[in-house]
Amino acid sequence: MGAWWSHLYVQVLIGVVLGIAVGALFPDQGKMLKPLGDGFIKLVKMLVAPVVFCTIVHGIASVGDLRKIGRVGLKALFYFEIVSTLALILGMIVVNWAQPGAGFNTENAPALAIPVPIKESQSAFKHLTEFVINFIPETLFVPFVSGDLLQVLLVSVLTALSIAAMGSKGQNVLMAIDMVSNVLFGILNIVIKAAPIGAFGAMAFTVGNHGLEALRPLFFLMLCFYATAIFFVIVVLGSIAWVAGFSIFSLLAFIRDEILLVIGTSSSETALPGLMGKMKRLGCAESTVGLVVPSGYSFNSDGTNIYMTMAAIFLAQATNTPLGFGNQIALLIIAMLTSKGSSGVTGSGFIILGATLAAVPAIPASSISILVGIDRFMSECRAITNLIGNGVATIVVSRWEGEVSADELKRRLAE
Repeated sequence: MGAWWSHLYVQVLIGVVLGIAVGALFPDQGKMLKPLGDGFIKLVKMLVAPVVFCTIVHGIASVGDLRKIGRVGLKALFYFEIVSTLALILGMIVVNWAQPGAGFNTENAPALAIPVPIKESQSAFKHLTEFVINFIPETLFVPFVSGDLLQVLLVSVLTALSIAAMGSKGQNVLMAIDMVSNVLFGILNIVIKAAPIGAFGAMAFTVGNHGLEALRPLFFLMLCFYATAIFFVIVVLGSIAWVAGFSIFSLLAFIRDEILLVIGTSSSETALPGLMGKMKRLGCAESTVGLVVPSGYSFNSDGTNIYMTMAAIFLAQATNTPLGFGNQIALLIIAMLTSKGSSGVTGSGFIILGATLAAVPAIPASSISILVGIDRFMSECRAITNLIGNGVATIVVSRWEGEVSADELKRRLAE
C-alpha cells in the first residue's frame, strides 16, 4: 500500500489545496504560477493523440471480426445519444425551476468588459455539415499535430481496418504498434508524476486571477450546476450502473486518481490515457475501450451538455430575454449538434456555448462574457462529469458485448 502521502491522488489533492491557499493569500504570485499548470497540460496532451491511435489500432486490428467493431460502434453511439439528451433535458429543467438568472444585474457583472468574439448566426444544418467536413483531416498526420480527437479516431479506424485486411501479414505491424504503445505509456508514467505540481500552478493562477470574491455574483448558478451534475452522476449514471451490475460509488473510488487529476487541470483530456488503462484493468476488451472512450469525448460530454442548456437559459434570464417553450426546444436541438464539438480540452464547453448562442438569435450572443470570470470553476465540474460518464459508457457497452461479468466487475472494482 505504501505511505498515505505516496499515492498520486493524495499528492494532487494537496497540490490543489496549496494552490487555492497561495492564490487567495498571494494573488500576484499566484498569477505567476500559471505556466506550471499550462506546462503539465501540454505534456499530457502531447501524448494523447499517439496513445489513442495505438490503442484503437491495436484493439480493432487484433479483433479481426469487423462485424463486432461495427456492432460496438453502433451500440456506443446509441448509448451516447440517449444519455447526452438526458443531460441536456435535466439541465433545462433545473435552470427553469431554480431561475438563477432572475433579477441578475448585468451592469455589475465583473466580466462584461471582456469582449468575446462570436461568429454570425448559422443554421443547425450548416453547423452539422461543417462538423462532418472538419472530421476529415487535411493530411494523414495533421491530427497528431492539432490533437483533434475525432480526426485521430478516423485515421486510427482506417489504419486498423487496413491492417486487419492484411491478414497474417499485418501481425508484424501490430507488434510494432504494441511496442510503441508500451513506450508511450512509459513516458506517461513519468509525466504523470508532475500532476501535483501542475494542479498547484493551475489552481493558484485561477484563484489569484479571479479571486474568491469573483464567485459571489454567480454563485447561485454554480451551485445549481454543481448540484445538477452531482444528481446526474449519482442518480442517472448510478441507475445505469446498477442495471449494468456495478456500483457508481465503486467506480468513483476506482478512478479517483483520474478525477483528482481533472480537478487540478480542469481538463478531462489529461485523464484520458489513465481512464483507458483503468477500463482495460476492469476487463473491458481493448477494442471496446479504444472505440468508446475516445469517441465518447466528443459524442458523450454529459457535463458539457448540462452546462450548455443551463448557461444559455441563465443568460436569457440575466438579460431579461423572453425564451418560450418553442425557443427552448430549438435551443435543445441546436445544443444536441453543437455539443458534439466538445473534445475534453480546457474551456471547450465555453467555446461550444458561444457557437450555440450564435445559432439562437433570441439570446444576445455578447452576453456570454458574463460567464468569463467563473468559467474556469465551471470547467472543472464539466470535465469531471464527462470523465465519469465515459467510464460508465465503456463498462455498459462492454457488458452488452459480454466481455466482463457483473461478478468480475465487482471484484476488480474492489481491488
